Formats: sequence, structure tokens, C-alpha cells
Amino acid sequence: MPRHLVAVPEQVPVLAGYGDLAEREERVGIHAGDPILLSPDYRIDEWLSLYLCRSSFARLAPETKRNYTDDYCLLFDFLWARGKAWNEATADDLWDFEDWRTRSPRNPRKVGGSRWDRGLAAFTRLYAWAVRSELMAVNPIVMRTIVDRHGQLVEVPEARSKNTRSSNVHWLTPRAFRLWVEVGLRGYTAEGLPALGWVGRTEDRNVAFVELLFSSGMRLTEGGSLLTIEIPRSALQGRRYYSGRLAKAVTKSKKARTYYAAAPVVGLVEGYQESTRAAAVRQAQAKGRYDSLPERKLVTRITGLRKQVLHWVNQDGVTGETALNDATVEERMTLFTEGPAGPEPLWLWLNESGLPFRPQSWENVFRTASKRCQDVLAGVVAEPPFCTPHMCRHSMALYMLVVLHHVVDLRMGLTPEERRDFRLLYGDPWRMVQDLLGHSELETTRAIYLAPVSDLQLRSLLADPDPVDEQGDAAVTQHRVTALLSRLAQESEGIQDLDEKLVVRP
Repeated sequence: MPRHLVAVPEQVPVLAGYGDLAEREERVGIHAGDPILLSPDYRIDEWLSLYLCRSSFARLAPETKRNYTDDYCLLFDFLWARGKAWNEATADDLWDFEDWRTRSPRNPRKVGGSRWDRGLAAFTRLYAWAVRSELMAVNPIVMRTIVDRHGQLVEVPEARSKNTRSSNVHWLTPRAFRLWVEVGLRGYTAEGLPALGWVGRTEDRNVAFVELLFSSGMRLTEGGSLLTIEIPRSALQGRRYYSGRLAKAVTKSKKARTYYAAAPVVGLVEGYQESTRAAAVRQAQAKGRYDSLPERKLVTRITGLRKQVLHWVNQDGVTGETALNDATVEERMTLFTEGPAGPEPLWLWLNESGLPFRPQSWENVFRTASKRCQDVLAGVVAEPPFCTPHMCRHSMALYMLVVLHHVVDLRMGLTPEERRDFRLLYGDPWRMVQDLLGHSELETTRAIYLAPVSDLQLRSLLADPDPVDEQGDAAVTQHRVTALLSRLAQESEGIQDLDEKLVVRP
């Protein structure tokens, strides 16, 4: 438990005698963020707590731990209803749970293959540990042997889904995304006018964040844990895109990679930093919020160029250093720098109190914006746009694939032989998108993120004549890309685009 959240025993009588709770937790290896589960009769299972806090589970990424814990709770509740504890499960129990979770008409919230496989991975990890620890004699997860893509024999759960494509993969065309931003985050009406009474206290922060995700294709945790020193600065020479670097500690693959953001998006982030963020920092400094944070690390200097190292001193006067590439999400929230009026967070995205806005909190921002679009646009458009953090990533991938094909095949005017040489030298557009997303396997990029074009002849779309404007002249490249995405939306499931009646013609 973080020290600043530890209750004072004198103020909470039930905690009398537990004044050293934080020290006790530290001694037994319980850390901030470790899940502690209670059974329906309010008991704690010591073996389950040992697994959650001291096994390899404790070293998983925070988001993975949260997701796995949710899956454990569902299974444990299912077993409890059968009068069983988690370590009394049998293979039949797991098969019945699989049926209830994915197919049973008695379950109003069935899940698809990908969601089931995530839970199955969590159960496999737990019960393999239980068998190794001699808490169970038999693993209730039935396994089978297969040959993987590398020709190696591996064991996988028998209950693994035959269709792992997520049913929740959706895309937005850029113009549909613009509508979602304007209505959901900026408070506009269906007529495109500012709504009376709209109060968007964190509007510039929210817009800057979602635009950054949509432009760069970063994952929620990657974009949500950025530090101010990791944002590129706009230059006077007017670039179209700016590059930044994601630290390996915050990426899913645990490999650092370069990200790119459009120049207007970098401008939005800078505007947020100079306005509402600066105001929130000043208010927090005036109220002394930063002075009372026990975990605060004040960065005194930064050394290195490509491999930057943060040198810091904590509240107890202890000095240390952390490679920027190795700074975890949790540590990043504790990093501060000395500003003109006192300590300032290095964490980019702050709440109204001037404290770090946690990555998972962005989910509610997206939900609220999508609900406003539904309320405002219902009856105006057939399907009001909705968006999630990962949809921004999907949509960026689709947009970049279309743009890259367009640039390679049309704008450069390459012959088939020249196109082949270009791809040998610079890479195929599919692989370029793979690199932008940070995928280790090209198949992930093709099969899931870019499914709308996997069964379409993209070349035939690009071979169509360029759209023309009302004067009969060839439209500009951006109009061409918009037209291509519109056609994909018409011919594929899951892509949100604007109704033609909402598109304003010049």
C-alpha cells in the first residue's frame, strides 16, 4: 500500500495495532498494486495471496494483472456457487465454465474467442503454479500437444478457442473520428455549433490525448505514461510529422520503438502543457500537494543522449538513478523536476488537482465522449460514432496502410519493376505498419488490425480513377485517401464512417 494512503490507526479504530502495516507488507513482499482477493464470506486465502504477490504473476505488467484478476474472480465465483474453492476445481468444472462463459443461453454476457483465451491463459498460469507448489495433485486445465509455427512441439490448453479473432475490433475513418472528437470531447451540437452551457474543464487535455493516440497508434498505457521530456518539440521549419521514442518499460513487447505524431497533434499537446496543465501545476504548488508526496523523486539532472539517465533524490535525501528506458509506469508517476515555483511532475497527463492521471482512467473519458455522441447524434445519423483507446490504434493502422499503398503505387508513379525494387529497399507497406505498431509478428498486423483489407483487392481500389471535384479536376491526395477509406467502410464490417448527408461539399 502506498505510504500516503495508509490510514492513521487513531482515526480508524479497527486498525488499532496495525500502525506498521506498510512495513509488514514490505517484509512479506506485498507491494502497491498487488491484488488481494476476498471470498464471499470475507476470508483471505493465504495460498492465493502467495500466488498473487510472490509468484511470477507479481512480475506481470499492471494491466495484465488487472485483467487476469478479473478473470480469476469470475471463475472463483462460478466455483463458489458449486461449493468449491479455487484449488478444488476439476477438469469438468473448467469445461462447464467454458460453456457458460462462451455459449450458454443462461449467460447474458457471453464472450468471444479472444476474451476466453485471455482468461484461459490466466487459469493455466494459476493452476500450473498450484501443481508445482503441491497444492493440487492434478491440473484441471486439460492440455494437448501441437506443432507451433516454428516446428516445435508445445503444450496448449485443450479448451483454447478455435476462433481467436476479437469480436470487438472496430475502426474509425478520420472524418468519423473528427465528428466523435467535436461532439464527444469539445461539446459541439449535431449542427456543428458549440453547445450552450458546455463546460469542458479538461477539454484541451482530452483532445490532445486522443488525437495523439489516433495519430501515433500508441497503446493506452504507452501514450498515457509519457513524460514531458518524451514529447517532440515543434520546429519552425514546418515538418508534417515529428518523431519520439517510447521506453521499453512501458511497451507491451518490452522493446523501445519510435513513434510519429502529426505536427498539428504536437501543437495540441504543447498547447495543453502551456495552458490547463500549467494552471493545474501552479494550483498544486500553491496548496503544497507535491511537498507531501512520500514517494516523490526529484530529478536533479539528465545525462546521456540516446540512452538518457535520470539522476534523482527522494524525500529522505537518498540519491539514485534510473535509465529512462527502464522507468516503469509506477516509477514515472513519482518523478518530478524543479520548476520556477517548486517541484513539477514529469508525468505529462495530469488531473485537475495537478496529480498524475492514471492510464486506466482514460477509459472513462472515452466512454463519456461516446455516450455524448449517442445522446446528441441519435436520430441524426444512422450510427453515432463511438471510440475506445484501442480503436485509435486500429484506425491509425488502417489509415497508414491505405496512405502507404497510395504513395508507393500512385504518387510515385512506379512501374511494377520499380515497385518491387522499392519494397526490397524500403520494405512492404504491411511491414511498415507492423513497425509503427510495434508488433513482433506480421500476422497480428494482417489478421486483426487490418482485417478490413485482408479479403479485399486493395490494388483494385487504388487502380480506380482519382475522384474529381465539381469542376472536373483531379482531387487532391487527401480526398483520394478519404474516398478509399469510404469505400472500405462500405464493403467491410466494423469501420465507422460519416453518412454522406453529413459531408460538407466545397
